Amino acid sequence: MVGIVFIKCRLFKCVSSKIHAKYMKLSIIIPAFKVAPYIFECLLSVLCQKTNFDFEVIVCDDASTDSTYKIINYLASSYPNLVVLKNELNLGLVATMKRLLESVKGQYIAYLDGDDVALPGKLQLQVDYLDANPLCSMVYHESDMFDSVSGNTIKYYSRDFYNAHYIPQKATIDHLVKYTVFLQASSIMFRRYPAFIDALAHGNNIICDYPWHIRNIGLNPGTIDRIDNVFGRYRVHNSSFGGQTQCNPNRRIQVTDELIHACKHSQFFGVNEDTVQFGINHIYFSAALYFLKMGMVEHFQSMLGKSAEKELYFDKRHEFALKHINAPEKVMQHLGWQNG
Repeated sequence: MVGIVFIKCRLFKCVSSKIHAKYMKLSIIIPAFKVAPYIFECLLSVLCQKTNFDFEVIVCDDASTDSTYKIINYLASSYPNLVVLKNELNLGLVATMKRLLESVKGQYIAYLDGDDVALPGKLQLQVDYLDANPLCSMVYHESDMFDSVSGNTIKYYSRDFYNAHYIPQKATIDHLVKYTVFLQASSIMFRRYPAFIDALAHGNNIICDYPWHIRNIGLNPGTIDRIDNVFGRYRVHNSSFGGQTQCNPNRRIQVTDELIHACKHSQFFGVNEDTVQFGINHIYFSAALYFLKMGMVEHFQSMLGKSAEKELYFDKRHEFALKHINAPEKVMQHLGWQNG
Protein backbone atom coordinates (compact mmCIF):
# COMPACT_ATOMS: atom_id res chain seq x y z
CA MET A 1 0.00 0.00 0.00
CA VAL A 2 2.86 2.38 0.84
CA GLY A 3 4.45 1.63 -2.52
CA ILE A 4 1.19 2.36 -4.34
CA VAL A 5 0.80 5.69 -2.56
CA PHE A 6 4.44 6.56 -3.32
CA ILE A 7 3.96 5.78 -7.02
CA LYS A 8 0.74 7.80 -7.07
CA CYS A 9 2.48 10.76 -5.44
CA ARG A 10 5.39 10.57 -7.91
CA LEU A 11 2.94 10.35 -10.81
CA PHE A 12 0.97 13.30 -9.43
CA LYS A 13 4.12 15.41 -9.13
CA CYS A 14 5.03 14.64 -12.73
CA VAL A 15 1.54 15.51 -14.03
CA SER A 16 1.34 18.51 -11.71
CA SER A 17 4.59 19.98 -13.01
CA LYS A 18 3.30 19.72 -16.58
CA ILE A 19 0.01 21.39 -15.61
CA HIS A 20 1.89 24.11 -13.76
CA ALA A 21 4.03 24.84 -16.82
CA LYS A 22 1.01 25.06 -19.13
CA TYR A 23 -1.49 26.99 -16.97
CA MET A 24 -1.60 29.88 -14.53
CA LYS A 25 -2.11 28.91 -10.90
CA LEU A 26 -5.80 29.67 -10.31
CA SER A 27 -9.07 30.50 -12.02
CA ILE A 28 -12.13 31.69 -10.09
CA ILE A 29 -15.44 31.18 -11.91
CA ILE A 30 -18.55 33.20 -11.09
CA PRO A 31 -21.95 32.70 -12.75
CA ALA A 32 -24.12 35.81 -12.41
CA PHE A 33 -27.85 36.22 -12.95
CA LYS A 34 -29.77 39.22 -11.65
CA VAL A 35 -27.39 39.87 -8.75
CA ALA A 36 -26.96 43.61 -9.25
CA PRO A 37 -27.16 44.44 -5.51
CA TYR A 38 -24.38 41.95 -4.68
CA ILE A 39 -22.05 41.41 -7.66
CA PHE A 40 -19.81 44.43 -6.99
CA GLU A 41 -18.95 43.24 -3.47
CA CYS A 42 -18.60 39.64 -4.69
CA LEU A 43 -16.12 40.50 -7.43
CA LEU A 44 -14.06 42.89 -5.32
CA SER A 45 -13.80 40.26 -2.59
CA VAL A 46 -11.67 38.09 -4.92
CA LEU A 47 -10.09 40.71 -7.17
CA CYS A 48 -8.54 42.47 -4.16
CA GLN A 49 -7.01 39.33 -2.64
CA LYS A 50 -3.25 39.31 -2.07
CA THR A 51 -1.48 36.22 -3.42
CA ASN A 52 2.02 35.16 -4.45
CA PHE A 53 0.67 33.76 -7.73
CA ASP A 54 -1.28 35.03 -10.74
CA PHE A 55 -5.00 34.33 -10.93
CA GLU A 56 -7.93 35.17 -13.16
CA VAL A 57 -11.55 35.85 -12.26
CA ILE A 58 -14.03 34.80 -14.95
CA VAL A 59 -17.62 35.98 -14.60
CA CYS A 60 -20.46 35.15 -16.97
CA ASP A 61 -23.68 37.15 -16.96
CA ASP A 62 -26.60 34.90 -17.91
CA ALA A 63 -28.64 37.55 -19.78
CA SER A 64 -29.61 39.42 -16.60
CA THR A 65 -32.44 41.93 -16.97
CA ASP A 66 -31.08 44.20 -14.22
CA SER A 67 -27.79 46.14 -14.11
CA THR A 68 -25.59 43.12 -13.29
CA TYR A 69 -23.69 43.22 -16.59
CA LYS A 70 -23.17 46.99 -16.39
CA ILE A 71 -21.61 46.66 -12.93
CA ILE A 72 -19.33 43.83 -14.06
CA ASN A 73 -18.09 45.87 -17.01
CA TYR A 74 -17.44 48.85 -14.77
CA LEU A 75 -15.01 46.75 -12.73
CA ALA A 76 -13.43 45.16 -15.80
CA SER A 77 -11.95 48.49 -16.82
CA SER A 78 -9.87 48.55 -13.63
CA TYR A 79 -8.90 44.88 -13.27
CA PRO A 80 -7.12 43.26 -16.23
CA ASN A 81 -7.44 39.80 -14.65
CA LEU A 82 -11.26 40.06 -14.74
CA VAL A 83 -12.58 38.16 -17.76
CA VAL A 84 -16.18 39.02 -18.67
CA LEU A 85 -18.53 36.72 -20.59
CA LYS A 86 -22.16 37.35 -21.47
CA ASN A 87 -24.93 35.02 -22.61
CA GLU A 88 -27.19 36.74 -25.14
CA LEU A 89 -30.02 34.43 -24.06
CA ASN A 90 -30.69 33.07 -20.58
CA LEU A 91 -29.11 29.61 -20.63
CA GLY A 92 -29.39 28.56 -16.99
CA LEU A 93 -26.71 27.62 -14.50
CA VAL A 94 -25.32 24.44 -16.08
CA ALA A 95 -24.81 25.94 -19.54
CA THR A 96 -23.32 29.08 -17.97
CA MET A 97 -20.96 26.93 -15.91
CA LYS A 98 -19.91 25.12 -19.07
CA ARG A 99 -18.95 28.42 -20.70
CA LEU A 100 -16.99 29.39 -17.62
CA LEU A 101 -15.13 26.10 -17.35
CA GLU A 102 -14.30 26.09 -21.04
CA SER A 103 -12.57 29.45 -20.49
CA VAL A 104 -10.42 28.69 -17.44
CA LYS A 105 -6.64 28.78 -17.63
CA GLY A 106 -5.93 27.76 -14.05
CA GLN A 107 -4.21 24.73 -12.60
CA TYR A 108 -6.75 25.04 -9.79
CA ILE A 109 -10.38 26.16 -10.08
CA ALA A 110 -12.47 27.91 -7.43
CA TYR A 111 -16.20 28.59 -7.56
CA LEU A 112 -18.09 31.60 -6.19
CA ASP A 113 -21.78 32.46 -6.46
CA GLY A 114 -22.45 36.02 -7.60
CA ASP A 115 -24.11 36.98 -4.33
CA ASP A 116 -21.52 35.48 -1.95
CA VAL A 117 -18.33 36.98 -0.53
CA ALA A 118 -14.76 35.67 -0.29
CA LEU A 119 -12.79 36.79 2.77
CA PRO A 120 -9.13 37.93 2.70
CA GLY A 121 -6.63 35.08 2.58
CA LYS A 122 -8.99 32.53 1.04
CA LEU A 123 -7.23 32.11 -2.29
CA GLN A 124 -3.69 31.87 -0.90
CA LEU A 125 -4.67 29.41 1.83
CA GLN A 126 -6.56 27.04 -0.44
CA VAL A 127 -3.88 27.07 -3.13
CA ASP A 128 -1.21 26.39 -0.51
CA TYR A 129 -3.30 23.53 0.84
CA LEU A 130 -3.70 21.86 -2.56
CA ASP A 131 0.02 22.32 -3.22
CA ALA A 132 0.87 20.61 0.07
CA ASN A 133 -1.72 17.79 -0.13
CA PRO A 134 -1.43 15.96 -3.46
CA LEU A 135 -4.05 13.31 -2.58
CA CYS A 136 -6.71 15.98 -1.96
CA SER A 137 -8.95 16.53 -5.00
CA MET A 138 -11.11 19.27 -3.51
CA VAL A 139 -10.67 21.59 -0.54
CA TYR A 140 -13.35 23.68 1.12
CA HIS A 141 -13.43 26.09 4.05
CA GLU A 142 -15.94 27.13 6.68
CA SER A 143 -18.47 29.79 5.62
CA ASP A 144 -20.79 31.86 7.72
CA MET A 145 -24.37 32.16 6.54
CA PHE A 146 -25.46 35.76 6.97
CA ASP A 147 -28.66 37.73 6.64
CA SER A 148 -28.33 40.02 3.65
CA VAL A 149 -30.30 42.87 5.26
CA SER A 150 -28.63 43.04 8.67
CA GLY A 151 -25.28 41.46 7.80
CA ASN A 152 -25.58 39.33 10.94
CA THR A 153 -24.37 35.73 11.01
CA ILE A 154 -27.20 33.20 11.12
CA LYS A 155 -25.02 30.12 11.56
CA TYR A 156 -21.89 28.45 10.21
CA TYR A 157 -22.44 26.28 7.17
CA SER A 158 -20.28 23.22 7.91
CA ARG A 159 -19.77 23.15 11.67
CA ASP A 160 -23.51 23.76 12.29
CA PHE A 161 -24.61 21.31 9.59
CA TYR A 162 -26.91 18.74 11.17
CA ASN A 163 -24.64 15.96 9.90
CA ALA A 164 -21.39 17.67 10.93
CA HIS A 165 -20.35 15.00 13.45
CA TYR A 166 -20.31 12.38 10.66
CA ILE A 167 -17.92 14.35 8.42
CA PRO A 168 -14.15 13.88 8.94
CA GLN A 169 -11.61 16.53 7.98
CA LYS A 170 -10.67 14.36 5.00
CA ALA A 171 -13.97 13.15 3.57
CA THR A 172 -14.69 10.87 0.61
CA ILE A 173 -17.33 10.44 -2.06
CA ASP A 174 -19.13 8.06 0.34
CA HIS A 175 -19.64 10.93 2.81
CA LEU A 176 -21.16 13.07 0.06
CA VAL A 177 -23.55 10.28 -0.89
CA LYS A 178 -24.61 9.43 2.67
CA TYR A 179 -24.84 12.92 4.19
CA THR A 180 -25.49 15.27 1.22
CA VAL A 181 -24.08 18.78 0.95
CA PHE A 182 -21.76 19.49 3.88
CA LEU A 183 -19.60 21.94 1.90
CA GLN A 184 -20.89 25.35 0.86
CA ALA A 185 -20.72 25.84 -2.92
CA SER A 186 -18.70 29.08 -2.81
CA SER A 187 -16.07 27.54 -0.54
CA ILE A 188 -14.65 24.95 -2.92
CA MET A 189 -11.41 24.81 -4.87
CA PHE A 190 -10.44 21.76 -6.93
CA ARG A 191 -7.73 20.52 -9.24
CA ARG A 192 -7.91 20.76 -12.99
CA TYR A 193 -8.00 17.28 -14.57
CA PRO A 194 -8.53 16.10 -18.16
CA ALA A 195 -12.31 15.48 -17.97
CA PHE A 196 -13.25 18.30 -15.57
CA ILE A 197 -15.91 19.77 -17.89
CA ASP A 198 -17.63 16.36 -18.01
CA ALA A 199 -18.49 16.78 -14.32
CA LEU A 200 -21.34 19.04 -15.46
CA ALA A 201 -23.09 16.16 -17.26
CA HIS A 202 -25.22 15.31 -14.24
CA GLY A 203 -28.69 16.08 -15.64
CA ASN A 204 -29.92 18.30 -12.78
CA ASN A 205 -31.48 21.73 -13.21
CA ILE A 206 -32.09 23.00 -9.65
CA ILE A 207 -29.58 21.17 -7.47
CA CYS A 208 -26.33 21.60 -9.39
CA ASP A 209 -23.60 21.77 -6.74
CA TYR A 210 -24.24 18.36 -5.13
CA PRO A 211 -24.05 16.24 -8.33
CA TRP A 212 -21.17 18.41 -9.59
CA HIS A 213 -19.16 17.59 -6.45
CA ILE A 214 -19.98 13.89 -6.76
CA ARG A 215 -18.90 13.80 -10.39
CA ASN A 216 -15.75 15.85 -9.75
CA ILE A 217 -14.62 13.40 -7.07
CA GLY A 218 -15.80 10.40 -9.09
CA LEU A 219 -13.89 11.51 -12.19
CA ASN A 220 -10.81 12.65 -10.25
CA PRO A 221 -10.66 10.43 -7.13
CA GLY A 222 -9.19 11.87 -3.96
CA THR A 223 -10.20 13.32 -0.63
CA ILE A 224 -12.49 16.28 0.07
CA ASP A 225 -10.64 18.24 2.75
CA ARG A 226 -11.98 20.84 5.16
CA ILE A 227 -10.26 24.01 6.39
CA ASP A 228 -12.02 25.02 9.60
CA ASN A 229 -11.25 28.74 9.32
CA VAL A 230 -14.01 31.02 8.02
CA PHE A 231 -12.96 32.33 4.60
CA GLY A 232 -16.33 33.02 3.00
CA ARG A 233 -19.77 34.49 3.58
CA TYR A 234 -22.91 32.83 2.21
CA ARG A 235 -25.64 35.41 1.68
CA VAL A 236 -29.22 34.49 2.61
CA HIS A 237 -31.98 36.57 0.99
CA ASN A 238 -35.45 36.03 -0.47
CA SER A 239 -34.14 35.32 -3.96
CA SER A 240 -31.40 32.92 -2.83
CA PHE A 241 -31.68 29.18 -3.43
CA GLY A 242 -32.38 28.40 0.21
CA GLY A 243 -34.92 31.18 0.53
CA GLN A 244 -36.89 29.95 -2.48
CA THR A 245 -36.84 26.30 -1.42
CA GLN A 246 -37.88 26.85 2.18
CA CYS A 247 -41.16 28.51 1.23
CA ASN A 248 -42.14 26.40 -1.79
CA PRO A 249 -43.31 22.79 -1.21
CA ASN A 250 -43.38 21.96 -4.93
CA ARG A 251 -39.80 23.13 -5.29
CA ARG A 252 -38.87 21.00 -2.27
CA ILE A 253 -40.24 17.93 -4.08
CA GLN A 254 -38.20 18.82 -7.18
CA VAL A 255 -35.10 19.31 -5.04
CA THR A 256 -35.66 15.91 -3.42
CA ASP A 257 -35.96 14.22 -6.81
CA GLU A 258 -32.71 15.81 -8.01
CA LEU A 259 -30.84 14.87 -4.83
CA ILE A 260 -32.01 11.27 -5.31
CA HIS A 261 -30.84 11.36 -8.93
CA ALA A 262 -27.39 12.54 -7.85
CA CYS A 263 -27.18 9.81 -5.21
CA LYS A 264 -28.03 7.10 -7.72
CA HIS A 265 -25.54 8.53 -10.20
CA SER A 266 -22.68 7.88 -7.76
CA GLN A 267 -22.92 4.13 -8.51
CA PHE A 268 -21.09 4.85 -11.79
CA PHE A 269 -18.05 5.69 -9.66
CA GLY A 270 -18.03 2.50 -7.62
CA VAL A 271 -20.05 3.62 -4.57
CA ASN A 272 -21.63 0.47 -3.16
CA GLU A 273 -25.35 -0.19 -3.31
CA ASP A 274 -26.01 0.04 0.44
CA THR A 275 -24.21 3.38 0.72
CA VAL A 276 -26.31 4.75 -2.14
CA GLN A 277 -29.51 3.40 -0.59
CA PHE A 278 -28.59 4.88 2.79
CA GLY A 279 -28.14 8.26 1.09
CA ILE A 280 -31.48 7.96 -0.70
CA ASN A 281 -33.28 7.02 2.52
CA HIS A 282 -31.65 9.96 4.28
CA ILE A 283 -32.82 12.38 1.56
CA TYR A 284 -36.40 11.11 1.74
CA PHE A 285 -36.34 11.31 5.54
CA SER A 286 -35.07 14.88 5.40
CA ALA A 287 -37.87 15.80 2.98
CA ALA A 288 -40.41 14.08 5.23
CA LEU A 289 -39.32 16.26 8.17
CA TYR A 290 -39.67 19.37 6.00
CA PHE A 291 -43.27 18.47 5.16
CA LEU A 292 -44.00 17.57 8.78
CA LYS A 293 -42.88 21.06 9.80
CA MET A 294 -45.10 22.50 7.07
CA GLY A 295 -48.10 20.55 8.42
CA MET A 296 -48.46 18.65 5.12
CA VAL A 297 -49.18 15.20 6.55
CA GLU A 298 -49.78 13.34 3.27
CA HIS A 299 -46.45 14.52 1.84
CA PHE A 300 -44.76 13.65 5.14
CA GLN A 301 -46.11 10.10 5.02
CA SER A 302 -45.31 9.70 1.33
CA MET A 303 -41.69 10.77 1.69
CA LEU A 304 -41.21 8.83 4.91
CA GLY A 305 -42.62 5.68 3.32
CA LYS A 306 -40.03 5.96 0.54
CA SER A 307 -37.24 6.16 3.12
CA ALA A 308 -37.67 2.61 4.42
CA GLU A 309 -35.84 0.62 1.73
CA LYS A 310 -33.67 -2.18 3.22
CA GLU A 311 -34.33 -0.71 6.69
CA LEU A 312 -31.24 1.46 6.35
CA TYR A 313 -32.14 4.08 8.96
CA PHE A 314 -30.39 7.43 9.03
CA ASP A 315 -30.63 7.56 12.83
CA LYS A 316 -32.92 6.65 15.74
CA ARG A 317 -35.27 9.51 14.88
CA HIS A 318 -35.73 8.04 11.44
CA GLU A 319 -36.56 4.61 12.84
CA PHE A 320 -39.00 6.12 15.35
CA ALA A 321 -40.75 8.16 12.67
CA LEU A 322 -41.24 5.11 10.46
CA LYS A 323 -42.73 3.14 13.35
CA HIS A 324 -45.19 5.97 13.94
CA ILE A 325 -45.80 7.03 10.36
CA ASN A 326 -49.55 7.24 11.00
CA ALA A 327 -49.11 9.33 14.15
CA PRO A 328 -47.42 12.56 13.00
CA GLU A 329 -48.28 14.31 16.27
CA LYS A 330 -46.32 11.67 18.16
CA VAL A 331 -43.35 12.11 15.83
CA MET A 332 -43.43 15.88 16.37
CA GLN A 333 -43.52 15.38 20.12
CA HIS A 334 -40.57 12.96 19.92
CA LEU A 335 -38.60 15.52 17.95
CA GLY A 336 -39.40 18.22 20.49
CA TRP A 337 -41.36 20.32 18.00
CA GLN A 338 -44.31 22.44 18.99
CA ASN A 339 -47.55 21.75 17.15
CA GLY A 340 -48.37 24.63 14.79
